[in-house]
Amino acid sequence: MHSLSARLLVLTVIFVMIAEIFIFIPSATRFWQDYLLERIGNAHLAVLSLDATPDGDVSDQLKAELLDHVEVYGISVRRDGMRLSLMTEAPPDIEKTVMLDDLSPLAMIGAAMSTMIDQQDRVMRIVSASPKDPAVLIEIVIREGPLSEALLAFGWRITQLSLVISLITAGLVFASLHWLLVRPLRRLKDNMVAFREEPEDATRVIQPSPRHDEVGLAERELAAMQQALRGALQQKEHLAALGTAVAKINHDLKGILSRAILVFDRLEESEDPEVRRIAPTLISTIDRAVAMCSQTLNYVGQETPVLNRSEFELEPLLQEIGRVEVEGTEIAANMPPGMRVEADRDQFYRAISNLVRNAVQAGAQEIAVSSHRYNGVLLIDVSDDGPGLPPRAQENLFKPFKGSTKSGGTGLGLAIARELMRGHGGDLELESTSGSGTTFRITIPDRPSS
Repeated sequence: MHSLSARLLVLTVIFVMIAEIFIFIPSATRFWQDYLLERIGNAHLAVLSLDATPDGDVSDQLKAELLDHVEVYGISVRRDGMRLSLMTEAPPDIEKTVMLDDLSPLAMIGAAMSTMIDQQDRVMRIVSASPKDPAVLIEIVIREGPLSEALLAFGWRITQLSLVISLITAGLVFASLHWLLVRPLRRLKDNMVAFREEPEDATRVIQPSPRHDEVGLAERELAAMQQALRGALQQKEHLAALGTAVAKINHDLKGILSRAILVFDRLEESEDPEVRRIAPTLISTIDRAVAMCSQTLNYVGQETPVLNRSEFELEPLLQEIGRVEVEGTEIAANMPPGMRVEADRDQFYRAISNLVRNAVQAGAQEIAVSSHRYNGVLLIDVSDDGPGLPPRAQENLFKPFKGSTKSGGTGLGLAIARELMRGHGGDLELESTSGSGTTFRITIPDRPSS
């Protein structure tokens, strides 16, 4: 019962049997009505034999044979103001009268179900117009026992037939669903299990069937997802290999570049003016190469930093960034005095310094940082008067190794700044950029310390 196929089979049988119950009730009621009308019609034919006699009377033997043939105790016919009857010599007492023509559908259902369930052998008088001549009113006296037995036999036949129909229907439905749904689902399940065990194996990617229904769509989407996952895993492996390689050569590369710096330091003491002129440029270039290697290695190998929240003022932080990080560039702080934020100060320092440093490297002369609170969120705008971001940089913004605005850059500054802000539950977004400047907006949930 734990498999989908078994559940479908059992549920189909149950639903068909429930449907048969709703069909059985009106069928049994119709059988009950037809049973009585058949005897009413036979009683009409039996009474017609009285018309063949001169005085409207028959022998006791013929009367008994007619009543036995109709299976009644007595017959009474009213037509044209006249009444003809056939009765046994000692008719039983009547216990129940049924006016068949006056019964509503619900009343008829109730009478039929009562006859089948009660199982009583009561003497009933049935009154109805003749099915052969509606102008003739006929009364018959019968016992309820044979009718109850006939109803039970009819119900048993219907139950057997319903069971056969339900089994056949369940089998057909089961076979159809197994072929159309269960079998493909098992294939999807087996493929997902196999792919999970070894996702790098290209042969384990599902091959979609040519079906155009939901199952075919699921197979195609699963194949696309598996291909994308394989690509992501391959890229992850390549990045891991790259990080390992960079980690191995980083020490040696720093040593080589450090020795080169010592050599260029001696060149600054050269008597040749041209050598002294180009030496600082070469030293600065080597310093940038060392910084780029270190920054790339840190980004590839870094883990999610742990937040060490504290409450601090923004304006002193901006002054420190302008004094230390961008060679004395003054940063205008446009914010209310004493504006404070509760965050990790080192990470906040790093994020804003990355934005400021990028602005200075892009050619900005003035940098302004404004801040205000709105709906429980601290908004910090970092604006500059630089030339703006080119379209290519905007398309790859916040993408490592793609979103750099300068030649030879890694584009890690913005990517790292956004990760740090998202670690605080906030974000970093490009607010605007044009030929007159660029504005980045930092949003961080306002969590003042208690």
